[in-house]
Amino acid sequence: MKGIILYEDNHLIIVNKPAGMLVQGDSTGDETLADQVKTYIKDKYNKPGEVFLGVVHRLDRPVSGAVVFARTSKALERMNALFRDRQVQKVYWAIVKERPPQTQDTLIHWLRKDRKSNKTTAFNKETKGAKNAELSYKLIGRIAEYYLLEVTPVTGRPHQIRAQLAKTGCSILGDLKYGASKANREGSIHLHSREVAFLHPVKKTELRITARVPEDNIWKLFR
Repeated sequence: MKGIILYEDNHLIIVNKPAGMLVQGDSTGDETLADQVKTYIKDKYNKPGEVFLGVVHRLDRPVSGAVVFARTSKALERMNALFRDRQVQKVYWAIVKERPPQTQDTLIHWLRKDRKSNKTTAFNKETKGAKNAELSYKLIGRIAEYYLLEVTPVTGRPHQIRAQLAKTGCSILGDLKYGASKANREGSIHLHSREVAFLHPVKKTELRITARVPEDNIWKLFR
């Protein structure tokens, strides 16, 4: 399996997704992280028949980092409720080449996604067909011409971090769709789901999982 297991019990499995891999199937028919996790569970536990695996949330294909899956329908239902009620803390790391306007700030925009182009547009004021989006960021490192931002989204809109940072003039490294000047190899972008934290849906204990950044020369600068 290409993803690295970060946490596993009878209820949940959390995987560090490599950039460039789909979490769930789409029209391309490419193999997904969910497919690989199902195979892993089936082989490890010698499970007969179809393996249940609930996709709790997704990351964009070019994004890396922690993805949570549910191994039972009860865990899936409870995790869906935690995400819906904003009881899951998500922290992302993003590398940009433009210094952000502030060392830390809260960004509020209205986002509208065009399904044909699969691109989200950010507006500074309420706009027809757009949904409110909010995140906070802080500058946590700089090496050479690269700036490392820690981003904490409040809402969970499609392409939210990518679109909101681009709107401030800080396109994520490699993200051509949102204004980067140059693509990364293999279509990845320098956005990483660094940490997820929540109350375990069954055990009711706090779970905080950190995902190691990818093995590339720019991410290595910030280890």
